[in-house]
Amino acid sequence: MRVAIIAVGRLKAGPERELVARYADRIAATARNAGFAGFDLREVEESRAARAPDRKLEEARAIRAVLAKGTVLAALDETGKSISSEAFAARLGKERDAGAPAFTLVIGGPDGLDAELRASAALAISFGAMTLPHQLVRVLAAEQIYRAVTILTGHPYHRG
Repeated sequence: MRVAIIAVGRLKAGPERELVARYADRIAATARNAGFAGFDLREVEESRAARAPDRKLEEARAIRAVLAKGTVLAALDETGKSISSEAFAARLGKERDAGAPAFTLVIGGPDGLDAELRASAALAISFGAMTLPHQLVRVLAAEQIYRAVTILTGHPYHRG
């Protein structure tokens, strides 16, 4: 199973991009030991439509266009459920063991995710009640995927 993050907007050069790249490298180095085929990070263009609903709809279309066939979709959304790292790892392991071809975390743009896309997700996850910059959400998402892989392999990175 491949694991992916699809995010709306481009991450500019800087410390956030460097952290995401660091976690992507760590995931790639350990993913096979956990039974994963690899990790992908895809960015889709932020919509320039005038109205927020139109922007969200255009971004949802762009996200759907790059989703792997048969992926288990997880929406990162402020209305999602806050789950532990252990629960997230267990969900990844469950989908891997069930033979899912891919598991994708989706991060919306500044207006959030289109309601229809969010409703089509197998789960909606929140990193908490606070509003976080999208750049940091990418770092957190990549780190949590790495943490999940280390939990599944019994690596000492996670000491929760």
